[in-house]
Amino acid sequence: MKKILIISQYTSMPNENMGNSRSKTIIDFLLKNNPNSDIELISTTFSHTYKKQREYILGNNDKYKFTLLYEPGYKKNVSIKRFYSHYIFGKNLYKYLNKMEQKPDIIYCLIPSLDAGKACAKYAKKNNIRFIIDIQDIWPEAFKLVFDVPIISNILLYPMKKQAEYIYKNADDIVAVSNTYENIATKVNKKYKNKLVAYLGTYLEYFDKCKEENKEEYTDDIIRIVYIGTLGNNYNLECIIDAINILNNKGIKNIKFIVIGNGPLKEEFENYAKNKNINFEFTERLEYPKMIGKLCACDIAVNPIKGKSAASITNKVGDYAAAGLPVINTQECEEYRKLVEDYNFGYNCNNENKDDIAQKLEILIKNRELRIKMGNNNRRLAEEKFDRKVTYEQIVDLVNKNV
Repeated sequence: MKKILIISQYTSMPNENMGNSRSKTIIDFLLKNNPNSDIELISTTFSHTYKKQREYILGNNDKYKFTLLYEPGYKKNVSIKRFYSHYIFGKNLYKYLNKMEQKPDIIYCLIPSLDAGKACAKYAKKNNIRFIIDIQDIWPEAFKLVFDVPIISNILLYPMKKQAEYIYKNADDIVAVSNTYENIATKVNKKYKNKLVAYLGTYLEYFDKCKEENKEEYTDDIIRIVYIGTLGNNYNLECIIDAINILNNKGIKNIKFIVIGNGPLKEEFENYAKNKNINFEFTERLEYPKMIGKLCACDIAVNPIKGKSAASITNKVGDYAAAGLPVINTQECEEYRKLVEDYNFGYNCNNENKDDIAQKLEILIKNRELRIKMGNNNRRLAEEKFDRKVTYEQIVDLVNKNV
């Protein structure tokens, strides 16, 4: 019986119900295929989502062990305290691994954070344990929009870059949420025994069930434009607000901008929408089933990721696809822009060009049949590329390989 450790610093607890936990979905599939596996999920006492220590009392269930290790926490996503918090979690993880009575056969580590990844890489290398990384975000590239100061930012982020390279070099196998991320790691390590791209995606059967149980319906003629996700530095919601304002000034006033999520720039974005006098609604973060109900009641989705962002195929675009919505996309990631074009489920726009965005929105607002056609194309993408029922089986196949 193989002992498998899953390290996931950003997983949600059973009582938090905040969304699509990749790590727990992987565990479900592992248990389905290997019901006698000895699986332990290791995470942190600090909730990144709620920015506080968790109160949930753990107890081993009959399926797998769930372990929380102390992390002091932080208030801001980009801060020295966050880097320190990750450092402490990494130290505690390494101590925990070295005290284990039975060494694991496999360590499967979701990246980030890099401190956790480095602790796993160091322990696996020392003990000749198979080490699989699952790259969900690229650090330090993800921070460069915030620390965008030539030379200085490179100096500040250099230790993080070396951490990432150490992890990539010492992994035996790689899973990544996009080809973009896989390519970055493969430049550092060309000798991975197994490689797999599995989009974050969603479990479509569950998504559709949530849609039915949380259905919202409208009988008015309002066109609802929706954004879901973090309200932070990587996202340019102002360009969407500006585009809606342009359309309002042209006499197209039956538009409502719905923003589902939270983050450090929420108040700033909300004030901007007020100043532009558009019709809008900020809902805060919703539990995943309720988010699905509201998302599916909308007409057009927007993916306004800033230029130079390191983001690739994110959770939100998988949800947009599952919801069957046409997308206005400003993200510069070539992998996602190619999907938009190949599947014809929306329009790629210039991130800084509010007139271009307004023009593409107007086309969709005035053409219901086109919205339906592009939405159906996006749903087809979800069924072919984002359904975890298919893609996560491939992750389990990789884990189960005898190498």
